[in-house]
Amino acid sequence: MISVDGLTKFYGPRQAIKQLTFDVEEGEVVGFLGPNGAGKSTTMNILSCIIPASGGSAKINGFDIFEESLEIKKIIGYLPEVPPLYPDMVVSDYLRFAAGIRCVPKNKIDEAVEAALEKCWLKDVKHRITGRLSKGFQQRVGLAQALIHEPEILILDEPTIGLDPLQIIEIRKLIKELSKDRTIILSSHILPEITQICQRVIIINEGEIVAVDSLEGLTASLRKTERIQLSIREGQNQAKEILEKIRGVASVSQNDNGEFQIECELGSSLQDEIARTTLDNKWGLVELKQNAVSLEDVFLQLTTEETQVEL
Repeated sequence: MISVDGLTKFYGPRQAIKQLTFDVEEGEVVGFLGPNGAGKSTTMNILSCIIPASGGSAKINGFDIFEESLEIKKIIGYLPEVPPLYPDMVVSDYLRFAAGIRCVPKNKIDEAVEAALEKCWLKDVKHRITGRLSKGFQQRVGLAQALIHEPEILILDEPTIGLDPLQIIEIRKLIKELSKDRTIILSSHILPEITQICQRVIIINEGEIVAVDSLEGLTASLRKTERIQLSIREGQNQAKEILEKIRGVASVSQNDNGEFQIECELGSSLQDEIARTTLDNKWGLVELKQNAVSLEDVFLQLTTEETQVEL
C-alpha cells in the first residue's frame, strides 16, 4: 500500500529526514512516533504530496509521489497538525467546499457531506461557524474534510494535540472506528495514543528511523531480563538476601514503597518459585506481578541513548 525507500529532505543546509525506508501494508494502523522536531510532520507532508522530497522514492498504492501526485491525492485523506479550516465558514458549507475540491461528483456531494457529518459526530454543529467551535470540534471537522471523498488511506499528523482529556478520548474513539476499513498512518509524540490505536510502530529520532516493529516486538528486543514486583507485609529485612539466592534471579532491589523489584533471567518464569519462598518464610504475600517493558521505556531508550539500538 505504502512503500518508502531512502526518503530524504533538506531545508537549505539542514537535513530534516535521512534515508527513511519503511512499508505500510493495506489495512494497517501504523504509529509514526518521535520527539518534537524529529521529522514526523516533514514525512507526512511529503507522503501527502504537500512538499517535495529532496531524494529517495515513495509509492502509494503504486503511484509515485514525484510523478503521480494528483492520483495520490485522490486516494488519501490528510489531517495536518493544524486543521485546514476557514474560520468564517459554516461547517456544512466548508465540507461541501472540501468535497468539491476533492472531485466528489456534484450529485453526490450532499450525500458525502451527510456521511462525513455522521461519522465525525458533527450533525449538531453543522450550521455553526467553524471558527467558533471548540478545539475538539475543529479537529472533528478537520477529520471530516479528510474523509469527505472516502479515501483508502488516512494520514493524521498529531490529531489530538492541544485537546483536553475528554476531547482526546473522543478523537481516539473516532480514529479506532475509521481504522476498521482504512489504512492509517498516525503521527504522534504522545505514547498512550500509539499504544491504544496502532498495530505497529515506527520510531524516528533526529530525522532517522531507529526502530520499526510491533509494540510486542520492540519490548522483546530491548528486554534483557524479566522484572517481577513483590509486595509483602513482613520480613523486609531478610527478603532481599533470600530472594537473591533463588536460581535465575539476577538482582533484587527495594523501592521507596517497600516493594521489591526482582530482575530475573529471560524465560526463567520464577513467579511460582518466588511465591513459594514468600509463603514458606511467612512474609505475608500482598502482591506478586510481572512488570512488562512499556512503550515509554522503549521510546526513551531509543531516543536518548547516544548509540542507536539495533533491532
